[in-house]
Amino acid sequence: MKKTLLAGVVALMGTTAMAQEIGVSMALFDDNFLTVLRNGMDAKGKELGVALQIEDAQNDVAKQLDQINNFIASGVSAIIVNPVDTSATQAMSDAAAAANIPLVYVNRQPINVDTMPDNQAFVASNEVDSGTLETIALCDNWAAEGKSEVNVYVMQGELSNQAAVQRTADIYDVIEAGKCKVKVNVIDQQTANWSRDQATSLMTNWLSTGTAFDGVIANNDEMAIGAIQAMKAAGIDMATVQVGGVDATQDALAAMQAGDLDVTVFQDAAGQGAGALDAAIKLSKGEAVEQKVYVPFQLVTPANVADYLAKN
Repeated sequence: MKKTLLAGVVALMGTTAMAQEIGVSMALFDDNFLTVLRNGMDAKGKELGVALQIEDAQNDVAKQLDQINNFIASGVSAIIVNPVDTSATQAMSDAAAAANIPLVYVNRQPINVDTMPDNQAFVASNEVDSGTLETIALCDNWAAEGKSEVNVYVMQGELSNQAAVQRTADIYDVIEAGKCKVKVNVIDQQTANWSRDQATSLMTNWLSTGTAFDGVIANNDEMAIGAIQAMKAAGIDMATVQVGGVDATQDALAAMQAGDLDVTVFQDAAGQGAGALDAAIKLSKGEAVEQKVYVPFQLVTPANVADYLAKN
């Protein structure tokens, strides 16, 4: 009887210890938006007294899978993943499922989102809304300037990333569905991999062609800011072009206040991080959660930018 009681106490202690640690694999620490997401998750963990083991995958798919396998081996109570490559998530889901450890994807939609096991979930914002809100707002601005036709450049995020694919598709959906008040001609579209530096180089190359253009539609704020930096370096008056991004990062809001960025879309990074942790905790306790939890996108323009200064 003593052995049975002791075994029960040990099992209970093990369960309690496990419940206090959740493994988190972030695609990249060196990213403004993902830093806000990570900090939001960390703050929520401290508030709830839940220990988080947060690892940087450094944009390496193999490294991220190793991190997940290490989490499983260490016996964490749940795993949260911000995927490096959204097309490579099936192996992650399979590994967690085989170990019966709950897994929550955050921010970037996994390719297997519709076939995940019951103890896996996805927390993010619906990317169909992001690029749509951005593009319609830019179209409204061009129409307000009295233009009937515009030429634009499109900057894409990482091509392996579902958000980049969807946000780019949103642009064309708006154009082709007649939701834009002006005719939009895309001069060129290329990836700058979510990077400010790469976007600066790409925009510099586009400017070197001497092609007249009316604006830049970027998949995120970092690339929009990179494009702005290249344009300002070339002496372009930012009042003559429209530039849009997505995320409403602090740098983007500052650029908007300076009159350089015209449109962005608030994606609640901290809210996504906290929501992912909440889902992971519930799943670790055997509670049911919605498999797709969407935190709404919100359009940000110079008219309401002050409302978002303290949100990210």
